[in-house]
Amino acid sequence: TGILATSDKRGKTDVAIYATPHVIGKTEIALVMRDRLSYRNVTSNPKAAYMFLEDLSGHKGLRLYLTRTKEEQDVEKVLGMRRRSKPIKKGEKLHLVYFRVDKARSLIGDREYVLN
Repeated sequence: TGILATSDKRGKTDVAIYATPHVIGKTEIALVMRDRLSYRNVTSNPKAAYMFLEDLSGHKGLRLYLTRTKEEQDVEKVLGMRRRSKPIKKGEKLHLVYFRVDKARSLIGDREYVLN
C-alpha cells in the first residue's frame, strides 16, 4: 500500500492512496498521476512525501521525502508506464511526474538510509 502526502502552495494538505512508484534510479522515482488534487498540489508545491507499507502486520516499508523535478506528458510514454489497465475517461489527462528522493527513512523510528 502506498500513500502520497501533498500540500498546495498555501499549505493545505491532502493524502491519497497511490500505486508503487516506478524506481528510475537510487534517487529518482516517477508516478503516473491523474489530473486530480494530488497532481495539482505537486504542481503548485513540489514537496511531497510517499509512505510505502510492504507488510501491514510487520510494519515493513519506507517513508520517502520527495521533490517534484519534471513531468512527462507524452501519451504513449505515460501509458507505457502504467501497470494497471484501468480505463481512462475520454478527455482525461495522465501525467508521468518525476520526483527526486531527498531522504528515505524507515517506516518506524528514525533510521535514515543513505541514497548515494
